[in-house]
Amino acid sequence: MINKPDTLNAKILIVDDQEANVRLLEQMLSDAGYKNITSTMDPREVSDLYRQNHYDLILLDLYMPGMDGFQVLEALKKIEREGYLPVLVITAQPGHKLRALQAGAKDFVSKPFDLIEVQTRIQNMLEVRLLYKQLEDYNKRLEQTVAERTAELRESEARFRRLTELASDWYWEQDEKGNFTKVYGPVLDMLGIKVDHLMGESKGHNGTRWNEAEYSVFKANIAARRPFIDFIYRRTKPDGSTQYLMVSGEPMFDSSGRFTGYRGIGKDVTDSMHASQASQ
Repeated sequence: MINKPDTLNAKILIVDDQEANVRLLEQMLSDAGYKNITSTMDPREVSDLYRQNHYDLILLDLYMPGMDGFQVLEALKKIEREGYLPVLVITAQPGHKLRALQAGAKDFVSKPFDLIEVQTRIQNMLEVRLLYKQLEDYNKRLEQTVAERTAELRESEARFRRLTELASDWYWEQDEKGNFTKVYGPVLDMLGIKVDHLMGESKGHNGTRWNEAEYSVFKANIAARRPFIDFIYRRTKPDGSTQYLMVSGEPMFDSSGRFTGYRGIGKDVTDSMHASQASQ
């Protein structure tokens, strides 16, 4: 929410070629407690002043020689292309009001001034302007937070992959139908499985034969959606040698509890199994 000190500290620019009008508005704003008041009687200075100060409110006279208020509005719109243009126009011509609003002004006051009306419109416009700035700041902070969190997630995933590679030969994920969706490491080559574009059913095992009893236990764990740790099973390769694989996996569920697949790690432990068997 916008409090009174916020509006009183807002930056205000008065643009009018009549010194008496400028002094009147300056005095009115000062008496109301506004602290940051700037004025110019040269409308050609407005664009540079706005670039330098980004005023929270511009009180703009429409009828000025050399460069009228409509031309000033056009110049300001080129600076504030997507933002909120905080212009309150001042005019003695009733027919100029609609044109000014169409040109980008947010409100208007009529000459001669009704000081109560001017103060009320200024207060209302400043509240809207400052709320808009708060929203802009919030969106920028939100974008920065999202960017930081995205970078953290990417770093975390990269760290996870590095740790997985150190601790195992491969990491894998499957969907609820058993299709591979992610594979890190040489799991497909190691298992002799052909998978089209990573997604899809396996097309065969290139002549390898699994130990049916062990493989049945493994498939039963998957079917029952049970986690398994360091499960070892073997297969006979086409050359007659035996390969031992150790896998760990866990089922995945979404926020509603629906099963979405499996993920896990695997390792070829053939050498260690042969060494253990030789030592017995």
